[in-house]
Amino acid sequence: MTKGSPTLFRNYISFAGALIVTAAVVSILLLFLIELTQRSDNPYLGIVTYIILPAFLAFGLIVIVIGMVIERRRRRRSPDSAIPEYPKIDFNEPRQRRLAITLTTLAFIFVCASAFGSYRAYEYTESVEFCGEACHSVMKPEFVAFNATSHARIKCVDCHVGHGAQSYAQSKLSGARQLWALARGSYSRPIETPVHNMRPADQTCEQCHWPSKFHGATLKTFNHYAYDESNSLRQTRMLINVGGGDPSSGPVAGIHWHMNLGNQITFIASDKQRQVIPWIRVQDRNGNVTEYHDQRRRLSAEQIASAEKRRMDCIDCHNRPAHAYLPPDVAVDQSFSAGRLDPSLPYLKRQAVEVLNKQYSTEQEALNTIASGLDAFYRTNYNQIYSQRSDTIKSAIGETQRIFKTYFFPEMKTDWSTHPNNIGHLYSSGCFRCHDGDHVSDSGKVIRNDCNICHTVLSDSARPTTMPVTVNFQHPVDLGGLADRKCETCHKANEPFRHPLNLGDISAFQCVECHPRKQ
Repeated sequence: MTKGSPTLFRNYISFAGALIVTAAVVSILLLFLIELTQRSDNPYLGIVTYIILPAFLAFGLIVIVIGMVIERRRRRRSPDSAIPEYPKIDFNEPRQRRLAITLTTLAFIFVCASAFGSYRAYEYTESVEFCGEACHSVMKPEFVAFNATSHARIKCVDCHVGHGAQSYAQSKLSGARQLWALARGSYSRPIETPVHNMRPADQTCEQCHWPSKFHGATLKTFNHYAYDESNSLRQTRMLINVGGGDPSSGPVAGIHWHMNLGNQITFIASDKQRQVIPWIRVQDRNGNVTEYHDQRRRLSAEQIASAEKRRMDCIDCHNRPAHAYLPPDVAVDQSFSAGRLDPSLPYLKRQAVEVLNKQYSTEQEALNTIASGLDAFYRTNYNQIYSQRSDTIKSAIGETQRIFKTYFFPEMKTDWSTHPNNIGHLYSSGCFRCHDGDHVSDSGKVIRNDCNICHTVLSDSARPTTMPVTVNFQHPVDLGGLADRKCETCHKANEPFRHPLNLGDISAFQCVECHPRKQ
């Protein structure tokens, strides 16, 4: 280097790059200290600290190099400008030894900081906060509903990403596409389900749930509250025939007969949400194969050959294990059972379901309408209760608002109706997608819709005279010619029960006046 010649760094472009690098380093250190001292996680702090600012740091370094290259070319074109020579390395000179030690130390610190930052960036992008809160408006329904389920302590990546560098790279490429859709505002509302590239159940569910365990029958109590003035409780106790799918641990029977340990069930779904299943193929553990066709929508041989086929696994029934959106009827019943709603408030079930079911444009509009609607109902119709039990009414309003904020997301057009739950069959087809009595093999074998395949009713407060133990499930009232209809035809989770026929002036009658109980 010619003595006294200015370094290539002395140019405005490199100075700007140096300012960017300095600002990024100082900001990273400051935000890192904030992260160490704060008590709760902030998703945006992690994004800025470990993703955005390091990107600015790298950009600043690139700008410095670009400025030096441009400056060198400028000096070559000017005969009066001095171009510094490339340095000659000679560690015999004390100055060069000190410079080498300094540069090596700085490089070591930079490499360690980069490694730490890269690991923290990787760790952060695998966190629940990053998945659920970074894109808050888009992922809010999934994140809020996730925190309301029993899987809330499981990390999103345990199911959605998987282990290894390949899975991580694939997930980030998919995330980049989603980020582009977010920037353009072209993302789906609601988010489409099911996730068609979801990892198979043996890599997700079965990492925690023992697939070969025999569960037998499980007792479950269902509490349903009526839409009448007293919010009457109807309690049904059932044995759910969970069973098992592995002969080494118990009988291969019950619901978990479908668990694929010995049986292979393959099906074709004609819709994206896998709610319409026109063809099913069952291969038992002995290799016997039976094909069932939906007689209402039978597929041709060519359609079967060309259609996408899916082998059944856990999430075909447990399709909302970590992101469940409860129907208003179910959510209100659960709040009654948990003591968060007081059934002594007249018509609370009816009014709560009614305000939850209205169409809203925003969450804030819904919360305001819920508060004003319930308050006005009791102030107008039950003035004495309103004046004496105002705290109870306020508590009911707060709980109804909580239900809405947990399971209804108008900005993303997401609720229970957009994401049907396949466990059960009361509010969507669920089990009846296959067990409807219409799926028949060429030999005449039928996939039955016998209620006792999956559960046995032990007691029902609506029919105490026929208990204990009902051999065949009976509806609490005689449905007459409607008995062959699916439950979901009449049971609407978003509104009080409405008769499928127009009853006119007799709509206020009790069911038993037209449908006498079977003795």
